[in-house]
Amino acid sequence: MLTTDRTSNGAHVYYPAPAGPGGTGAHEDVVMDNFNCDPFAGNAMIETAENVAAKYQISTDEQHQVVLQRYAQYQDALADDHAFQKRYMTLPFAVPDARFRKPVVELSGDEGVVETSAEGLARLKPVRPDGTITFGGQTHPADGAAGILVTQPGQAADLASDPAIQVRLLGFGQSRTDKGYMPQAPVEAARRALDNADLTIGDIDAVKSHNPFAVNDIVFSRETGFPLERMNNYGCSLIWGHPQGPTGLRGIIELIEELAQRGGGRGLFQGCAAGDTAMAAVVEVLQRSAH
Repeated sequence: MLTTDRTSNGAHVYYPAPAGPGGTGAHEDVVMDNFNCDPFAGNAMIETAENVAAKYQISTDEQHQVVLQRYAQYQDALADDHAFQKRYMTLPFAVPDARFRKPVVELSGDEGVVETSAEGLARLKPVRPDGTITFGGQTHPADGAAGILVTQPGQAADLASDPAIQVRLLGFGQSRTDKGYMPQAPVEAARRALDNADLTIGDIDAVKSHNPFAVNDIVFSRETGFPLERMNNYGCSLIWGHPQGPTGLRGIIELIEELAQRGGGRGLFQGCAAGDTAMAAVVEVLQRSAH
């Protein structure tokens, strides 16, 4: 399974209409138009977050505290020369030209991540009048690519860098919530995934979320009881950005690596989409017995 997306410089499409008034046509910004108006819910993504922030009485300061915590967790992934990220990333990465003849640039890690501090966040004002969400409390459009192979245990062992590690999908869940309340949707999706796996949140060792807004994690923690500080170790989309398709896949990959690094366990990934939907998956990482 391969995913890739370029959202930082999304397409600006023009539709010619010579017979239109004055010969003008129509246009759309593929990425930003969808961010600004979900076709079904009919509102901007930030509006769904403000709806949830108002419902749960989540302040700007509470959101910023989560951002600072997530930024510190991301720094853990960069420690010891990106030791955690190098478990699944090829770093440094030489980017070839269009014909794959020679490298044109070398990437040492994620690009576009903004340095975050309490002082910097305190200077930010909410994006919307009378709102609570600042640019610091939400993710940013980013480019990315991720891949994962889903196969039978025998072939997985043959291809794995560490054949002793076994990864299994235990459960899956999807949900829709109230129209225009996207950040709360992952709660129900997670519950369905846990039910599907015959587990409870107390059986989960690590949680990874696609959190386009800090309010996502706050609501999830309040509703499930899973501690905020135990979610999103080593990073999340709130910090490293949102390249649409690859976002969730990278989160699941990092969740697997976190569990493998601790010797095994069960993990939950959950994330929202559009204006009111979400999905979740429960995975288990085991150490195979030596024969």
